[in-house]
Amino acid sequence: MRGPLTAVIVMILGGVVAQGHHSISAVYDRARPVTLDATLVEFAMVQPHPFVVVDVKNGRESGRWRGELDNRWELEAIGMNAQTLKPGERLILNGSSGRNQAKTLYVWKLERPADGFWYEQVGMSPKIGFNR
Repeated sequence: MRGPLTAVIVMILGGVVAQGHHSISAVYDRARPVTLDATLVEFAMVQPHPFVVVDVKNGRESGRWRGELDNRWELEAIGMNAQTLKPGERLILNGSSGRNQAKTLYVWKLERPADGFWYEQVGMSPKIGFNR
């Protein structure tokens, strides 16, 4: 009895974990790039992918957007943490639009003009730095 019960639990939990993670190209369309000049509302350093919530107040892109970043552990490994981005900061975001969900993007590049901070997803590796 213990063997079949364990197998069922593993399959259920495995399905929950698999649903929580997704293929970037399945959710975001690289052929539909978007650039946003925005104000940060929230930066959540969560698993599996940290995200930013921003307000955009220009043109047809106006409204609240959600931008997904690379996975948390890779961001922490390059020096990002929950205090890296703060509400109220102006950000420039470049990324791929969501395929099925409005006002979402996968962030390929993020810039904070106030101090020159930048984040960029290059291939499989995120990078950060400062323009001086």
